[in-house]
Amino acid sequence: MSPDEFNFLQEMLKRESGLVLTEEKSYLLESRLIPVARKLSVDGIEELVVRAKSGTSPEVKKAIIEAMTTNESFFFRDIKPFEIFREATMPYYLDARQATHKIKIWCAAASSGQEPYSLAMTLNDLAPKLAGWNIEILGTDISTEILDKAENGLYTQFEVQRGLPVQNLVKYFDKEDEHWRVKADLRSMVKYREFNLLDSFAALGQFDIVFCRNVLIYFDQETKAQILARIAECMPPDGLLFLGGAETVLGISDLFQPIPKLRGVYEVSGKVSGPSAFMEHPAVAAFAS
Repeated sequence: MSPDEFNFLQEMLKRESGLVLTEEKSYLLESRLIPVARKLSVDGIEELVVRAKSGTSPEVKKAIIEAMTTNESFFFRDIKPFEIFREATMPYYLDARQATHKIKIWCAAASSGQEPYSLAMTLNDLAPKLAGWNIEILGTDISTEILDKAENGLYTQFEVQRGLPVQNLVKYFDKEDEHWRVKADLRSMVKYREFNLLDSFAALGQFDIVFCRNVLIYFDQETKAQILARIAECMPPDGLLFLGGAETVLGISDLFQPIPKLRGVYEVSGKVSGPSAFMEHPAVAAFAS
């Protein structure tokens, strides 16, 4: 790959998806784009670049972006956030939303669906407490191909072995030849939608809880700050944001503040004075102690 080809792809990916690709990661371009060239019957990366530059083959540009922005995911990744969700977050919102009996959750980088389905399994385990409640889970991603996989809910043996407890596999999946499919009732708990985090959030509505884990690490500081600002705008005063273990808002945005002892969890700042209702909730206090 020539320097000009790399520079074109680097600029296009930053402009279209926010992905920052350094020269040290140039190997990713070749490893991910060679299969794309084969799939599109294109003669190598050089021809992919030619077609992307021409603007006459939008499917080529889309395929490049999807290949480079699709990241691996697995069930109950870094298990702690899901424990916080079950033991602290949900007890708080079940009390705080008694007037509406409605909770909205957004997985802002749903990838192939493991995270939203992990949340759905957690909610299903709480089913006796959720009778009469309307709980929505929206999973979004920039890749339509990966969202198709998420909607189908079909996973390999290797994928279900990564983080998924055996009892959940038996309870929530059906065996199909060499694969496992999420049962229909669990799939129905999650809605999927194509969405680019660089676009306006206006059409998405409001969310009580946002999981935006392991995606900000791919953006530069300015883009991170812009995305965090738009997330804050679509959350209520007691909204909660879950980030990945290697991510933080510190030094990037003052619109969120970390929850003490709940690593990776942030609440909207500047809208409450003193300790927040979330931090003072008995379930949260007990979990964080």
